[in-house]
Amino acid sequence: MLVDFPHTMATPIMRLPGRIIGLLKEYMHDLVEQAKQDEAATKAFGYASPPYHTDQAISDLLAILDDRIESEGVQVGLQVEFLHEMWTMCNEARAQITETVWLERHVSLDEPSVAQTRKLTYQALIDYLEHLPE
Repeated sequence: MLVDFPHTMATPIMRLPGRIIGLLKEYMHDLVEQAKQDEAATKAFGYASPPYHTDQAISDLLAILDDRIESEGVQVGLQVEFLHEMWTMCNEARAQITETVWLERHVSLDEPSVAQTRKLTYQALIDYLEHLPE
């Protein structure tokens, strides 16, 4: 699969090393847990969470990735360019992720929530990333 970047040549999207996917899973887990905690606090005060969509979950992931690259990128082997690469991969996977999450959400008995949306979105993204060509 080729993606045209503005002002550059087409670049193939290739599977990420397992170590990087492991880091992503860790960051994703942190975001799901944060959402659970935020939702518990929101419910404790009698408020409901506003609707939350897959695009927001991906944006949150890219934001934490940007922060982690800035704070610990070199130590864990994440290059600055990885954020752009990840954005490209998320953009390529967007339709597939949205469809998967929509289907999972509609067969689930769970009430839609930020944590559930993040969990389903990140599962679909990991599945996409793990099935890219080597």
